Amino acid sequence: MFMHHSIRKALCTLVLLPLMAFAASSMANNALRWHADREVLDADLTHAELIPTLENLAAQTGWHIYLEPTPGKTFTTKFTGLSRGHAMRVLIGDMNYAFVPERDGQTRLFIFRTSRDAATLEIKGEPKAEVAAPKIKKVPNQLIVKLKPGAKIEDIARQLGAKVKGRIGDLNAYLLEFENDEDVEAARRELASNDDVDSTDYNYYVDQPPPARKLDNAPLPPVQLALNPQAQSGKVVVGLIDTALQSLSPDLQKFLLQQISVAGEAGSSSIPTHGTSMAETILRALQITTGGQTSVQILPVDVYGANANSTTFDVANGIIRAINGGANIINLSLGSDSGSPFLHSVIKEITALQIPVFGAAGNQPVATPFYPAAYPEVIAVTASGSPGRIANYANYGTFVDMMAPGSSIVYYKGQAYLISGTSAAAAYAAGLAAGLADSKNLSVQEAASTVQNSLPFTGTGK
Repeated sequence: MFMHHSIRKALCTLVLLPLMAFAASSMANNALRWHADREVLDADLTHAELIPTLENLAAQTGWHIYLEPTPGKTFTTKFTGLSRGHAMRVLIGDMNYAFVPERDGQTRLFIFRTSRDAATLEIKGEPKAEVAAPKIKKVPNQLIVKLKPGAKIEDIARQLGAKVKGRIGDLNAYLLEFENDEDVEAARRELASNDDVDSTDYNYYVDQPPPARKLDNAPLPPVQLALNPQAQSGKVVVGLIDTALQSLSPDLQKFLLQQISVAGEAGSSSIPTHGTSMAETILRALQITTGGQTSVQILPVDVYGANANSTTFDVANGIIRAINGGANIINLSLGSDSGSPFLHSVIKEITALQIPVFGAAGNQPVATPFYPAAYPEVIAVTASGSPGRIANYANYGTFVDMMAPGSSIVYYKGQAYLISGTSAAAAYAAGLAAGLADSKNLSVQEAASTVQNSLPFTGTGK
């Protein structure tokens, strides 16, 4: 129990509180969220303009809003769970308001300074978008084939008229490419009756997460961490499956093992890549849990190269390469709406070896599955925007296991950047688990369970 409390206290002191103070200036979420089931409003607004804010409110609530034009009016406030009347009093300050029910069950809201008749400007919000069906994005003309021991892919590819585009030797898994999708479907039907074939699956795209953005002022200094001598046994290594890493500062570079790439050489970037941001986030979590000294290292595996997308085949390959390189905690700050039986089978195999996997829950405020986080074996991490409150952009599905800070301050070439999302939350969680395993002499599985239990998501933080 003490360990759980100490993790929460350390996070609030070293991460959440400075970031919350910073939100009033550079971060400026300017977020509104209407909870129709409870008829309450949350707001996190910094110098938010009047009309766009009311348009957002109209879109979410369906209210017909009429305004007495008030040039230059802005909002700066933050609250959660306020009734509509209480929320309006806080929002509009010295202005007046009136809710008027209509016969058709709709509600009109008048906002004015002098009289209700002066509220002549109709505020129209875009209709609230329905949650789109998940976009399943298959890589065209490709098929993943996993063979039984002793079978040869060259013979099978020749029979099917396919090219072998990728291999994961440890899994006896191969990526085949065909002339068109019709040939893919024909091959899948034929392989279903082939005794040498263990399974087949499509290859799916995995989008690249958004990059960090530059900050003029940062609430936290760069990570301060010293590398302890490596233990003879029980070494903790976090496998970071992500975009390519750039060079970190000399003090932090020593925490990185030799980078592995499964997708070719990455291009250059003048800002921190997503992988670089996740590595620094893991290191900051290590600083929190170890007091500034640790023997934990990060094994970066680039599964994107110079491509805008990765694939489930490359992610699976990256995981296996990380495990072979000594990783005993896996961080997956990536994902998509597309579930992959092949990738799921790989995750089941490695978690059966008591290797915890942390996954980002997704950056849309929906409850639909986001993979690979939604697989039962993965510790799915959503993002908090303030202590105990889910971030306004974060997935809140029943598959989510825990909630960690959704913002991280990183430094690249002396410049501060902000990275936000459930990807940062997953990296925090993986780093916390690694730090606990190292500093408290726990197994990585025990440490992962401790972190998950310390920062639970109950589904009530929305």
